[in-house]
Amino acid sequence: MSKKNTGEPAFPVPAELCQDLTIEQQRGMTLRDYFAAKAMQILVHSMGNQGTIHIFNDVQAEVAYQMADAMLKAREA
Repeated sequence: MSKKNTGEPAFPVPAELCQDLTIEQQRGMTLRDYFAAKAMQILVHSMGNQGTIHIFNDVQAEVAYQMADAMLKAREA
């Protein structure tokens, strides 16, 4: 099984500012997660606002990550 490309950290914290944190904590969210969050905004907007609360499920989350993966792939080109 190959490792999923998650991109570099989206908002890394410099080590000198947080010496009490582990390396993983300093890295912050991955670029893939950041892109997926942005993609989720598109999905929410495309559903429209009809005064109801939309509940997301695994399908919408998977679509958001597919969009994020496409953005990461485009960066590699």
